[in-house]
Amino acid sequence: MKRVFALLALVGAVAFGAPAWAEEKAATPAAVAAEVAAAPAAAVEAAAPAAAPALVANKGDNAWVMVCAALVILMSIPGLALFYGGLVRTKNMLSVLMQVFVTFSLISVLWVIYGYSAAFTEGNQFFGVLDKLFLKGVTIESVGATFSKGVVISELAFVIFQGAFAAITCGLIVGAFAERAKFSAVLVFMVIWFTLSYIPMAHMVWYWAGPDAYIDAAAGEAAGATAGFLFQKGALDFAGGTVVHINAAVAGLVGAYMVGKRTGLGNVAMAPHSLTFTMIGASLLWFGWFGFNAGSALEASGGAALAMVNTWVATAAATLSWMFAEWMLKGKPSMLGAASGAVAGLVAITPAAGFVGVMGGIIIGLVAGVVCLWGVNGLKKMLGADDSLDVFGVHGVGGITGAILTGVFVDPALGGTGVYDYVANAVAPFDMTTQVISQLWGVGTVVLWSGIVSLVTFKLVDIVIGLRVPEDEEREGLDLTSHGETAYHH
Repeated sequence: MKRVFALLALVGAVAFGAPAWAEEKAATPAAVAAEVAAAPAAAVEAAAPAAAPALVANKGDNAWVMVCAALVILMSIPGLALFYGGLVRTKNMLSVLMQVFVTFSLISVLWVIYGYSAAFTEGNQFFGVLDKLFLKGVTIESVGATFSKGVVISELAFVIFQGAFAAITCGLIVGAFAERAKFSAVLVFMVIWFTLSYIPMAHMVWYWAGPDAYIDAAAGEAAGATAGFLFQKGALDFAGGTVVHINAAVAGLVGAYMVGKRTGLGNVAMAPHSLTFTMIGASLLWFGWFGFNAGSALEASGGAALAMVNTWVATAAATLSWMFAEWMLKGKPSMLGAASGAVAGLVAITPAAGFVGVMGGIIIGLVAGVVCLWGVNGLKKMLGADDSLDVFGVHGVGGITGAILTGVFVDPALGGTGVYDYVANAVAPFDMTTQVISQLWGVGTVVLWSGIVSLVTFKLVDIVIGLRVPEDEEREGLDLTSHGETAYHH
C-alpha cells in the first residue's frame, strides 16, 4: 500500500510541475509576437536602437566666433571710420565718421530683418528665401554647420558674425565719394545695394548645405545642387575677397564716376588732415582683421590659426613692399604709404587666409603691396575717377590679386591646404588651372554684378533725391552743412 501511495505522489509531482515546463518549451514565435504586441509602448521603445543625439554647439567654438564678431565690429567702428576720417579734410571729418557709423547701424538692422534669411537659407543659386525673416526660428538652441562633420556652432553666433561682414562692406564704399555726397543719398543707396548686391554675392559664394550633407556621392551631388552659384563653380573665398572687397570696390568706383569729382580737385589742397588718425584706424583694422579672417574658420581650430598667422605676416609683407617701392619711386617712405600697404595686404590675404601656407601668404602680401601702389597711382589716373580714398585702388585691385593668387597657392605642392572632398573625407586631387578658372569666375561675376547693380542704384537715387550736395555746401564742408556740427573746435 505504501508503495502505491509513493507512486501516486511521484505521478502528482510530475503532473503539477508540467505546465510551467511545458509552457516554456512550447513558446512559439507567434506566442512571442503576441506577447511583444501586448507589451507597453515604453518597453518597445526601450528595446529599439537609440536615435542619434542632436548636435550641440561646442562652447569653445562658440566663444571664438562671438569674440571674432566683436573684432569685426571694431573694424568698422571705430577702425574704418578713423582710417577714412584721417584721410579727408578737417571740414569733412565728422561727415565721414557719421556715414560709416550710421551705415553700420542701418545694415545691422536690415541684416536681422531680412538680410540673413535671404543670404543663408536654401533658395536658388542667387538668393535664399525669407523663411527666417526677423530671425524667425533662430533660437538659443538652433545651430549652424561649420567646416567639420559633426561640429556646429550656435546659429545666433553665426548671425552676428556674418552681419558684421555685411556692415563693414557697405561702410567701405563711403570712401570712394567722400566729401561731396548727400547723407540721405548715401543711406538710400546702401539699402538698395545691400539688398541687390551684397546679399546675392554672399549667397552665391558662401551658401551650402554644410559638410554633414555629404554622406556619399549621390548625397553630395544633391547637396551641391542647392549651393550658391559661385560655390558650385568651385570658387574659393575664405573670408570675403569677392563678397566684401571687390564687391564694395566696384560700387565705390561706379559711385565716384556718378557723383563726380570733388570741387577744386587739382587746384585746391586736399591732403589728409590727420595721418595720426589714419595710422590708428589702420592699426585697429589690422587688429580686427584677425577676427575677420581667422573667425571665418568658424572653429577654434588649426585652420583658424593658419588664417591668423597669414593675416599677420601677409599684412606685414605688404606694408614693407609698398613702403620700399614708394621709397624708390618718390625718394621718401611715407606713413600714408605704410598704412595703405597694410590695408592692401589685409585685403589680398582675405580670400586666401585659411587656404594657403605661410610662405604663400607672404608672397601674396609682397605682391599686393606693389600692385596696389600702382592701383592708387597709375591705374587711378588711367580710370580718371575721383575715388577720394582709393577704395578701388586698394580693395578692388587687392581683392582681385588675392582672389586669383588663392587659386595658385592653395596648391598642396606650394604649401596650401588643397580643396577638401567631403564625400571622400580627404583632400581632393588638385589642378591649378581648373582652380584659377574657378577664381576668375568669382572675380568676373562680382565685377559684373556689383557694377550693374551700383550703376542702376546710383542713377535711381540721383533721379529721386540727388547724389551730391550743392557746391557752396561742399566748399564750406559737410560737417556743418549736413550735420550742423564740427569735429573740432579750434
